[in-house]
Formats: sequence, structure tokens, C-alpha cells
Amino acid sequence: MDGFVNFIQGFLDLGATVILPVAIFLLGLLFGQKPGKAFRSGLTIGIAFVGIFLVVDLLVNNLGPAAQGMVDRLGVELNVIDVGWPASSSIAWASMVAAFIIPLGLLVNVLMLVTKTTKTMNVDIWNFWHYTFTAAMVYVATSNLFLSLLAAVIFQVVCLKIADWTAPMVSEFYDLPGVSIATGSTISYAPGIFLVKGLQKLPGVNKWNADPATIEKRFGILGESMFIGLVLGAAIGLLAGYGIGDVIDIGIAMAAVMVLMPRMVKILMEGLLPISESAREWLNKRFGDREIYIGLDAAVALGHPSVISTALILVPITVALAIILPGNALLPFGDLATIPFIVAFIVGAARGNIVHSVIVGTIMIAISLYLATDVAPLFTQMAMEGNFTMPEDSAQISSIDQGGNLINWIIIRLFGIFN
Repeated sequence: MDGFVNFIQGFLDLGATVILPVAIFLLGLLFGQKPGKAFRSGLTIGIAFVGIFLVVDLLVNNLGPAAQGMVDRLGVELNVIDVGWPASSSIAWASMVAAFIIPLGLLVNVLMLVTKTTKTMNVDIWNFWHYTFTAAMVYVATSNLFLSLLAAVIFQVVCLKIADWTAPMVSEFYDLPGVSIATGSTISYAPGIFLVKGLQKLPGVNKWNADPATIEKRFGILGESMFIGLVLGAAIGLLAGYGIGDVIDIGIAMAAVMVLMPRMVKILMEGLLPISESAREWLNKRFGDREIYIGLDAAVALGHPSVISTALILVPITVALAIILPGNALLPFGDLATIPFIVAFIVGAARGNIVHSVIVGTIMIAISLYLATDVAPLFTQMAMEGNFTMPEDSAQISSIDQGGNLINWIIIRLFGIFN
């Protein structure tokens, strides 16, 4: 068992930029593509994700210190530290249940495709860590391996069903035909779609609109996405108390994110479309005419400027919420740079309307703060059993991403009955 666990961990350590190309290459061969064409698709997607993650790193490396600057400047003192998704995923993979999740997850996905209970073929294996996290937390709560694996399966099924439901929106709004998003952190915010629809029916509020096209039409060149990124980035720098040089630096970095991310997504689609078409043809021959989606990381949605704009506005709002919400104990930090991922469905449902997206995003993040606070004792216990090094001066840890994940919270509380 230890050898198998080490193999799985070694495979995951290769990262999405290696795992995804390998998965796409093997899928291409499975669907009857010639090796050269399958290899080209896999390599192209690998290159695209290298570019996407470089841009994400640019975002994270600038937002992280700025967020810390805002927190320090406001003198916030909360006793639960948001350790972010990197630490959360490491804690999840350190669990004894982790070795079962990838083979179990692949089996469940195949069974659902064969039985036509999902249209999504999820190749985003790296993000199976969300299922692993839920399983690990249930295991800590119940000490029952069967229940923990069942919890992971339920989480996965919910993710696949929501991915199917939102795929038409992903195709139409984000211009990603044949793609669905089953990333656990994004799925958690899917209820925000209903809040968006509610806002769009409120008299007066439904007329509040600020999307990139409208802003550019009104302000001309100053309304282009690069200028929006510059202004929002500089504003965050000022809130963090930066000097003028650092304010300009973060402004230019956010402008770069706005410009570079859409280009990386275009490269991704160049590699994905041949695979998607081959998958559709292969499945149609064997199972009749049916629609099939390729499940990818939510990073593919970051190419739309409304997503980054909404996220940048929500960063200081999240810090403010942590201070003013009674009963919240989470100090947001590690997952502030994850906000673009979690608001993707909200922005898509709002058709890029930044005003509606920020309003609904604020409500959903407020809920996440309370959920993350609630599971902090269990999160901390799981981390300590996994020999995680606790942040200095922190009593407990949690995260906005998975600790504040609504689906995760419901499953944990449901299975907690068996404790």
C-alpha cells in the first residue's frame, strides 16, 4: 500500500502541465487519432497550461503580498488562518484515503459516461484533490473508510452534474465549445447562478450594468481590459499601502494578466478541439448521437476580462467582510488569489456584468467565510494528523476554497451524523 501511495503522490507531483498532456495523448489514441496528431494535441494543451499557470503565478505573486499588506494595515486579528488551496491540497493528499481517490474517481466517471448519467469526461485529474479533501475530512470525523470514499463519490457526482448543467454557458459565454468545468472550488459557487437570475429580475437593479464591452464603448481606449487591469491593480496597491513604484508594478502586472490570459486560452482550444471532435465521433459510433464535454480546470475561464475584474474588486471586499461579519474567525489570505476561479460561474451567469457579479460574489464569499470558520477545528485536526506544519501564531487553519466549499460542508455535516 505504501508503494502505491508513493506512486500516486509521485504522479501528482508532476503537476497539471504534465498530467494533462499525458491524459490528452492517451485519450487521443483511445479515440482513434494517429499518434502524431494525438501527441500534438497533448503537447499544445501542455504548452497552453504552462502559459496559463505562469499568468496565474503572476496574479498570485502580486495579489498575495498586497492582501497581506491590507490585512497588516488594518490590524486585523482573527484566530483561523486561511492557508490557501496549495496547503489544502497537500493536506488532502497526505491522508491515508488519498491512494483510493484517483482510480475510484476514474471508475465513477467511466460508469457515469456509459450509463449516460453525465456528459463530462473529466481529464482534470489534478483537481481530484477536492474529492480527496472531502474524503479525508469525513475520515477524520468518522474513522470509517467506506463512508469517506462514499463522500468522495458524492462530491464527484455533484461536480459532474453541475459541470453538465453549466457547460452550455461555458460554451456560449466563454467561447469554449465542448468544454465543461468540474473544478470543486468553482462548483461550490454554482448556487450563485440563481442569485444572479434573481438580481436580473429586480426592477432598477437589473439595469445596473458594467461589462468590458460597455466600459470600452463609454471610455474608449481607457476602457480596454488592459487599462481596467491597470486601474484595479493600482487601487489594490494603494489599499495595501504601497509606495508609488510598487503601485505601478502591481497595476502593470494586473494589466498583463488581462492581456495574456485570453491568449493562453486560445492556444488551449487549438489543442483541445481535435480531441473533442474525435471523442464525439468515437462515442457517436458506439453509443449513438450524443453530446460529450471535456472537463478542464477552471483556469480556462480566466481568459475573460470580467472574471479578473470581478475578482480584483472582491479582494478588498473579502478582507472587509472578514472584519465586519459577526462570528467570522477566518483571516483571508492564501485563497484571495483563488477568487477568479470561484467566481467563474457567477460571471458567466451574469453575462460579464461586473456589478451583478460583485454583488453575488460578495454574498457567496460571506457564506464561505462562515463555513470555513465552522469546519476549522476539523480542518486543523486533519492537518495535524497529516504532519502539516502549522503557520506561526495560528490556533486553527482553514481555507476559503475547500474549507468554505458549500458542497464539501453539506457532505461533511451529513456524514458527521455517523460520528
